[in-house]
Amino acid sequence: MQSDPTGTATMPPQTSHERGLPVNWSLAASTAARLMPPGPRTSPAAARELVERLRTDSARAEGHVREVTGLGAGLPLLPADVLDRPAWARAAVDGMDALTGRAVLPAAPGPLRSVTAAGAGVQLGGLLAYLGARVLGQYDPFGGPDGAGRLMLVAPNVHAVTGALDVDGAQFGLWVCLHEATHRLQFTAVPWLRDHFADLVTELLSLQEPDSAALTRLPEAIRSLRGADGRGGTDVLALVELLQGPEQRALLDRLLALSTLLEGHADHVMDAVGPDVVPDVAVIRRRFTARRRGGGLVDRLLRALLGVEAKMKQYAVGAAFCRTVESEAGTAGLNRVWESPETLPTRDELTDAQAWLRRVA
Repeated sequence: MQSDPTGTATMPPQTSHERGLPVNWSLAASTAARLMPPGPRTSPAAARELVERLRTDSARAEGHVREVTGLGAGLPLLPADVLDRPAWARAAVDGMDALTGRAVLPAAPGPLRSVTAAGAGVQLGGLLAYLGARVLGQYDPFGGPDGAGRLMLVAPNVHAVTGALDVDGAQFGLWVCLHEATHRLQFTAVPWLRDHFADLVTELLSLQEPDSAALTRLPEAIRSLRGADGRGGTDVLALVELLQGPEQRALLDRLLALSTLLEGHADHVMDAVGPDVVPDVAVIRRRFTARRRGGGLVDRLLRALLGVEAKMKQYAVGAAFCRTVESEAGTAGLNRVWESPETLPTRDELTDAQAWLRRVA
């Protein structure tokens, strides 16, 4: 309560709210397209061949994924959308807009709203420009014309990485398709997963704390990030967690656990398909993993700041969890993770598969 100049008690002014993040999405897409480096040069004939092969291999890959996982019987086998870099950025923007549009957030004051949205759009565009030159493929469960999901492969990047790794192009393209087809199958064969993922994101975004609350935790967060030798860490994800309140941290835990499972499961499946389908799978995995860890100083710094390093850890942790569970309980035992939100592994269980097995199996 507060008092007006006459001494009459009045209610504090209500904060207006609006749906979705304050981002100028069209500006984000145009900024990404403007900043994104051009793709590698190749002949029109070679480009057409790659596009057609990736489109066909995406459906073929999902057939192999179904054989390995036992999921998705009876669902249609669909081709992917094969895109260039700017088209991927536009699609990524549309998917983020659809995913975050349900969150209810405090609205910025009228004069600041357009400025805030424009600034966020430019920043997001810069991020997408960086990622758009590196991402090989993506399954967006909220993308596509009807918002029902869209599998995308970025042909220039697949071509570039094939040459950088010096591996067989047909095998590498199929191997990439196996990963993204696994993601598509996760969301299409598990009916509750799409809404569960969206609900977690929406709830996390809608939990707002005063800026002062996060600022009071900043000194503790910085101290916690310092190693025993006193040098600062670079794990941006750890800093984000330390700056959040208890409710936000609990939700982020669940979201990170789910993301780690999805990425690790896809990595596990793409290798489990095996040399009968991708004869050079061991060579491709070894060289690709080395490339994930490589890069120049600036590239490594950007990856750390953008949380890409944390995502790389997700692949390893999630894949190890899946391998352990499958070795102990078989494919049917591993598929119990998809029964309901309650059977999903927690973040602690992802590094202790035996604990998950005791709880669920």
